Amino acid sequence: MTNLPQPPDHDPRAALRASDSDREAVAEQLREAAGDGRLDLEELQERLDRTFAAKTYGELAPITADLPSGRTHAAPQRQAEPAPPLVLKGGAAGDSRKGHWVVPQRIHLYGGMGGVKVDFTQAELTQPLVELDAHGDIGGVTVVVPVTWRVELLHTESGLGGVSNKTSKLPPPEGPAPVLRASCSGGIGGVTIRHPNRWELRKLRK
Repeated sequence: MTNLPQPPDHDPRAALRASDSDREAVAEQLREAAGDGRLDLEELQERLDRTFAAKTYGELAPITADLPSGRTHAAPQRQAEPAPPLVLKGGAAGDSRKGHWVVPQRIHLYGGMGGVKVDFTQAELTQPLVELDAHGDIGGVTVVVPVTWRVELLHTESGLGGVSNKTSKLPPPEGPAPVLRASCSGGIGGVTIRHPNRWELRKLRK
């Protein structure tokens, strides 16, 4: 293994998540360094492996810290404007999201009278973290997540209906996984977070 230089201490960017473009910028710098004879093929491959496995700027920093360049590691890219949050209100008739749909980073659910159901089983993620705020009200809120997701409950108020995280009955997925980070108040109808049931799985196979 190559002993890579260490990044500067107390870099405030070290904990920030790196993007695909950040990793590709570092990879391009490594390829240029190999073309200049600064890295041999074994070093290049090792550092490329480290680059595409890196999750944060702190992990990217040491990979190019000993190479001459205008920057020693990728700088944070200008963030695109976040998509507006999804707001679903059950009202009198209820509301739902299911099938194929694009998931924004923030979701607010209000059960109202008719209830709300959100099914992420076939949804398209644009980022690995989804922040959800659910209020059971009278009709209740049901959230269905794939077994490959992690669920984190940040804050709960049980109310009369309660807050139930049924995904905790299974061991969490190993390795990187999408995360649903939820704050819930049960109200009267309650909030339930669960995996697909047998009937829902049967519909997916059709």
